[in-house]
Amino acid sequence: MSEAVSQPLPSPLTVGIIGCGVMGRGIAQIAALAGARVHLADGFEGAAAAARDTLATTFDTLVNKGKLTPDAASAALSRLHPCAVLSELADCDLIVEAIVEDLAAKKTLFATLETIVSSTTILASNTSSLSVTSIAAGLQHPRRVAGFHFFNPVPVMKIVEVIGGILTDEQIVEQLLVLGQQWGHTAVRAKDTPGFIVNHAGRGFGTEGLRVLSEGVTAIPTLDRILRDTAGFKLGPCELMDMTGLDVSHPVMESIYRQYFEEPRFRPQGLTRQMLVAGLLGKKTGRGFYQYDAAGKKITEPAIALPQRTPKSVWLSRAHPALAERLLAAGHVFESSERPSAEALCIVTPLGQDCTACVVSEGLDARRTVAIDALFDSSVHHVLMTNPATDPDYLAQACSLFGSNGAHISVIRDSAGLVAQRVVAHIINIACEIAQQGIAQPVDIDRAVVLGLGYPHGPLAWGDQLGAATVLHILTTIQQQTGDARYRPSAWLQRRAVLGLSLLYQES
Repeated sequence: MSEAVSQPLPSPLTVGIIGCGVMGRGIAQIAALAGARVHLADGFEGAAAAARDTLATTFDTLVNKGKLTPDAASAALSRLHPCAVLSELADCDLIVEAIVEDLAAKKTLFATLETIVSSTTILASNTSSLSVTSIAAGLQHPRRVAGFHFFNPVPVMKIVEVIGGILTDEQIVEQLLVLGQQWGHTAVRAKDTPGFIVNHAGRGFGTEGLRVLSEGVTAIPTLDRILRDTAGFKLGPCELMDMTGLDVSHPVMESIYRQYFEEPRFRPQGLTRQMLVAGLLGKKTGRGFYQYDAAGKKITEPAIALPQRTPKSVWLSRAHPALAERLLAAGHVFESSERPSAEALCIVTPLGQDCTACVVSEGLDARRTVAIDALFDSSVHHVLMTNPATDPDYLAQACSLFGSNGAHISVIRDSAGLVAQRVVAHIINIACEIAQQGIAQPVDIDRAVVLGLGYPHGPLAWGDQLGAATVLHILTTIQQQTGDARYRPSAWLQRRAVLGLSLLYQES
């Protein structure tokens, strides 16, 4: 976070909010509660007055829940003023637009505002992905234009990205950083790049999950459950896209991919484009990756019981000693010999590899070999992976062995990096590249991702937890096996891994 500027914004502050949809109302709510005088404006007649009425109901609800005093609610409501025309915003110190995400519309609005407001009025855009530099281009005073990107719902999502364009005055950025804090949010600085921090960092989760599906590694429900149960995400990628709606999430995937000149790390998959064309948008249409009933509840199919057979003997690979130690610590009994006995079930613990690569590198019998994700192993959910030659009888033995304590078992097809390893490593790698490009400070990247995306850890801290060298090994192994530049490790990750530095370490 930056220090407070020497010339703070006026107090009390007069703020204009243009666009009275959910986002605009949310920004107006936190501004009014923080003491700002808020002028509401919208292109649709009556929308500003309706927004004030909606906020009055919101304040009453907060009072009834004991989250706001009646006096505070009354005072905040008295600071909300609907405007019939834009000229009523003439005296505003700051204007925040939350209109449609269209560059031409935002440029036209700001050009109009320049004929109305003072030359010192800050013009801020709540854009989620458009270039602030492009929005400001051609204006009389581009130095006072900045991005002030909140997340929906604004009162709940306590994060705001502050973005300066190439021509933005640094003092404007500093003032908005301070104001974001005063309005009760964590304010983080981001460079004017596609997706800024949060939408940029969020490309790894959904696109890699879709990549797993495109390879036929597993089914949609299994993908989501693995990432919830073993990696700790609140929702799986398909559940998240169904909740957001593919009419929102797919265009963002394509837009950021194109804006980064088809960077392989952000490559979308054809499945979501097909679903979008078919109108399978998710929960809002009753069908997306899942089907939903009339009440909006996900319809789930009953799980198929996996075969079980008690193994006579089990051999555990020691190719990755730390991973083998985790399984030994769980109390499973394995053969102690260096090589497996003639009929033993062979368990391997890939790190970035697929099961086939483990079979070949360790000279094992493919029929008897089953892999387990020991890096993201969970006491309640074990992920097993077969190779194309795995005998179903030996898979049944592995299911029985690791399901003996009542844990859920997911079986996936051969995949370099299994599921959680590749998805999490991909997320960490993108965050490393955000740091490498200087888009944001490492600590702000983690803050923004946790608050904006709800991930269980900040990606850089997560990389430290797993070990930078481990993440690097996963990525380089997947890249070698697939030949896909999507998995090439960021220089930020490579250098810190070999030097033994934290991924959060910022050079002086």
